[in-house]
Amino acid sequence: MKPIQIDTDLIRSYDKSGPRYTSYPTAVQFTEDFSVADYKKQIELSNQTNADLSLYFHIPFCDTICFYCGCNKIVTKNRNRAEPYLERLHKEIQMQAELFDSNRTVAQLHWGGGTPTFINHDQMQQLMDATRQYFNLLDDDSGEYSIEIDPREANSETINLLRKLGFNRMSLGVQDFNPQVQKAVNRIQSLEQTKEVIDAARDSGFQSTSIDLIYGLPHQNVDTFSETLHKVIELNPDRLSIFNYAHLPSMFKTQKQINADDLPSPQVKLDILQQAISQLIEAGYNYIGMDHFAKPDDELAIAQNNKNLYRNFQGYSTHADCDLIGLGVTSIGKVANCYSQNVKTMDEYYDCIDNNKLAVFRGVELNNDDLLRREVINQLICHYYLNFAEIEKSFKIDFNDYFKNELSQLNKMQQDGLLTYNDKEVTVQPTGYLLIRNICMVFDRYMAESKSSFSKVI
Repeated sequence: MKPIQIDTDLIRSYDKSGPRYTSYPTAVQFTEDFSVADYKKQIELSNQTNADLSLYFHIPFCDTICFYCGCNKIVTKNRNRAEPYLERLHKEIQMQAELFDSNRTVAQLHWGGGTPTFINHDQMQQLMDATRQYFNLLDDDSGEYSIEIDPREANSETINLLRKLGFNRMSLGVQDFNPQVQKAVNRIQSLEQTKEVIDAARDSGFQSTSIDLIYGLPHQNVDTFSETLHKVIELNPDRLSIFNYAHLPSMFKTQKQINADDLPSPQVKLDILQQAISQLIEAGYNYIGMDHFAKPDDELAIAQNNKNLYRNFQGYSTHADCDLIGLGVTSIGKVANCYSQNVKTMDEYYDCIDNNKLAVFRGVELNNDDLLRREVINQLICHYYLNFAEIEKSFKIDFNDYFKNELSQLNKMQQDGLLTYNDKEVTVQPTGYLLIRNICMVFDRYMAESKSSFSKVI
């Protein structure tokens, strides 16, 4: 990729709401018409491929609430609440595993939340033991087994255990080190806590560490965020994610506790982002896309260079060919030509599992048009380039004819310097990197009818 370029006037003119394309179609298109029977049919198709599997486990519990959070979580001080949940999760592991060919290898595994490290060490061991009992996990450290870490809920002993259980990658939530910002979002976390976890990860042999930051939080400005970033760069993570805070208190009740008057203006947010990109590029990180940065020797950067980067519900990924099994309340999976989601409340989840029913309650089966557009969007969002002949070969279409209307919509973007295109390819220009979601939206046939509240692009 060429060095990123930021045109503030262009960004302002294109800064509208849109999907992050962790899937296509997006979750907005999931319906309850999609049944457990539909899901099982897709598993049958999936088993014919013998492709590797990816497992996602949702651990929804948090000890304290972060006011900015839009995740599906349960805030509780009562650690005992995890036990009945984990009992059901173990049972769901068995139920799902019985449907998949036992010879299929789990190449990718992820614990997310919530706060996965909310559960105690014995529970971590038992959960991994149950997974290993029913699924074919790798034991040679060649899999991508990752976990989200809250440094306030982990120490070196925790990290050493996780490494022994098979985890080799982690992402750490930080968001911001500034005390005023931390107080405003109710996430008090010291640099020392974070450093202890990073150091323990390196000492125990984790292959990759990633740090998550958020820009657009209350009281942030260019100087304070630059100071946070300086501290993060000194921690030397392999990857960074810098997310745009979307203030949607009508959707996420906890965000009502954030004073909107304390939020940085759109211009200040853009200035923060611009400074952050410059700071990270200068520190030697590659801009992968949207909100992701990685060192040149990191798997993400290598995958992008090799044209096999992919995007899924965990963001950018190196395992495009895996079928993803979602486990736990609210989890989303991708199996064969469908997406599916588990029920959203704990009572519903317990009821399903206790009655020996899969917890899937909605989803979508992708038609040929969905599969085609998903590939187009994935190529653009991962590689900033689209070769028509490759798409035509895979989907047996005439690209210029099939996407005649969409290509005409690219004219203004070409005039504005976001991209260039002809009858053979689309090439996103450095000025268009930050606006890749806008470009992808052109190929999203559901956008015109969508009334959902997506986050702003910047």
